[in-house]
Amino acid sequence: MTAQGSGNGSTGRTARPRAKPDAPTSLDPALEARVEEIVARKFAELVESNLTALTAAKSTAKPERKRRRLALVASKGTLDMAYPPLILASTAGSMGWEVGVFFTFYGLDIINKKRNKHLQVAPVGNPAMPVPVPNLVGAIPGMTAMATRMMKGWMDAARMPSIDELIDVCRMTGVKMIACSTTMGVMKVSAEDIMDGMEIGGAAAFLDFAADADVSLFV
Repeated sequence: MTAQGSGNGSTGRTARPRAKPDAPTSLDPALEARVEEIVARKFAELVESNLTALTAAKSTAKPERKRRRLALVASKGTLDMAYPPLILASTAGSMGWEVGVFFTFYGLDIINKKRNKHLQVAPVGNPAMPVPVPNLVGAIPGMTAMATRMMKGWMDAARMPSIDELIDVCRMTGVKMIACSTTMGVMKVSAEDIMDGMEIGGAAAFLDFAADADVSLFV
């Protein structure tokens, strides 16, 4: 006879033997070392490749540095005040800067063919002169001529270029020199009175140039 269930819920099926877990696989130490070497090399190559690409991307995205720009307004027509804008302009032009000088009001005399040779130094109200001159004495006829001769002597002793020589340097270095058209109209200055190599323009033209200037000065 076939044995029946024992009454404890058993179905009478025969239990299958459990499979034994696989034994841990051991890797050949030499092979393992080789794998690690290859992985390390590939990782280093990947890092180097990414760094190279990142550097190239940054270099490409970096904008080119534009030429520096200087915008000057020359508004005074005395000999001592003609030097500063021309020295600054010729120096910046020699350094490769883009320079524009706007000659307006009395500053127009600096580039006026007729008046350029007669720029003077005013002793009255000029306490910065090396030899202070009281205003009462400075008002005496002939004092302006004397102060002008004194300054020209100092410039010659210091081997400073003349006003005309500085203008020539400005021309050679590409400095844009603009005669104010409004001032020309007010002072009855014709285009023929302006020195060669100058432009004639209004405030709007100069402001358009000065809008992108790195340095702007009013002299």
